[in-house]
Amino acid sequence: MAATKVASMDELVTDQAIRVVVDGTPIAVVKDSSGAVHAIGDTCTHGEISLSEGFVEGETLECWAHGSQFSLVTGKPLNLPAYEPVPVFQVDVIDGDVYIDPNATKEI
Repeated sequence: MAATKVASMDELVTDQAIRVVVDGTPIAVVKDSSGAVHAIGDTCTHGEISLSEGFVEGETLECWAHGSQFSLVTGKPLNLPAYEPVPVFQVDVIDGDVYIDPNATKEI
């Protein structure tokens, strides 16, 4: 499957997540303070909570419900109560538009 346009760079606010759904896969998209765009699974592995409603700090996204933080680079939880990682998706920025293929997860 080809990548799907999910947003333009102008729509992304630094250090805030947005939720997109591509082919039924919920994804949290974040532009970090360095300008890098990350895409991770939007569902917290601890409590089935949308991570895009959480808090971004550096290269982490924190679940608002129970405080688990996930690496935007690896998808791994950095603290409890979550202990399972979320998937990390390949992001391509082409001509100012953000594309994600929900079937192209990064191997970390």
